Amino acid sequence: MRAYLLLLCLALLQQEARSSPDPSDCSSPDAVRVAEEALQQINQDRTNGYIWGLNRLYDVFHSPDKEKGGVFYKLTIDVLETRCHIISRKPWKDCEVRSIGDIPVYGECEVSAHVDSEVKLQSYSCAIRQVPAIEVVGVCPDCPTADNLDEPIVKETANLSLQMFNKDSKLGNYFALESITRASSQWVVGPAYFVDFTIVETVCSKGTDPGELGSCPPMDCQFETVHAKADAEHTEYQHHNHTHLHPHEHTHSDTDSSSGATSKPPSSLGTVVEKPASPRSAPSARACPGPHRHRMGLDRLRL
Repeated sequence: MRAYLLLLCLALLQQEARSSPDPSDCSSPDAVRVAEEALQQINQDRTNGYIWGLNRLYDVFHSPDKEKGGVFYKLTIDVLETRCHIISRKPWKDCEVRSIGDIPVYGECEVSAHVDSEVKLQSYSCAIRQVPAIEVVGVCPDCPTADNLDEPIVKETANLSLQMFNKDSKLGNYFALESITRASSQWVVGPAYFVDFTIVETVCSKGTDPGELGSCPPMDCQFETVHAKADAEHTEYQHHNHTHLHPHEHTHSDTDSSSGATSKPPSSLGTVVEKPASPRSAPSARACPGPHRHRMGLDRLRL
C-alpha cells in the first residue's frame, strides 16, 4: 500500500511539473512579464525615436543571482515601432503598432534584468530597421514608401507645416524645428509627402521681427521647453494638419538656468543601432520563440 501511495505521489508531482511552465520557457507568464516590464524601462531610458512595442519573446535564460539575491534574466525580445514618439513617455501598451501602410520598423533586443520583488533593467542592446519597401509594396502596392530625411522637399514640407503651426498657435513664443524623425511619400492625385518632426519653443515672442526668427535660440531651461509632433501633408494644394503630443499648457519660471534647476538626463543603460537583419541562432530555451503578437501580413519577413 505504501509503495502504491509513493508511486501515486511521484506521478502527481511529475504531472504538476509538466503542467507548470518553466521560467526558462517563452510561454511562462513570469518570463513574459519580465520581458514586458523590461521593455517599458528600455523605452523610458531612450531619448530618440519612437516607443517600441513587444512582438514576441524570442529566447530566455535565468539563474539565481547569488550576489544580489533574486533572479538574473537574460532575454531576447522582438520589438515593433509604435506611432508614439519617445517624448510622449506613454506606456508601450497604450501605443498603436505601425501598420503596413505606415513604414513599419522592427528589430530585436538583447536584455539583462534583475528580478526580485520588481523587475530592474540592467542593460540592453538593440538593432532595428525599416521593413524593406519591396515587402511593403508586395502586400500594399498603394501604401506610402519611406523618403530620405535630407531631401529638400521633406525639409520644405516640415517648414511649411511649422509656419502654419506658429500662425495658428495661441502661445506667446515662436517654435523652431528641432528634428525631422520620419518622412514618406505617396502618389494620390499628385505627390503627397508625410513628415513627422519635433519642435521646440524659442525665446522669441510673437512680436519678434520675422527677419530675426532664424536666429532665435531655444529655451535653455528643461521645464521651459515644449516638444510637439506634427504630421504634415504637402501636396500641390499644401494642406496641413497637426497632431500634438502634449497640451501646450506650461509656465515659465524666472529661475536662472545656471542655478542648477535643469536636471541632466540619466545615463543610458543600453545601445540602439540601425542595421539590416542578419541570420540569428535558434533559441536555447524550450518552447521558444513565443508567438508573434503582430504579423502585418508579412509572413515572408521574420519580424
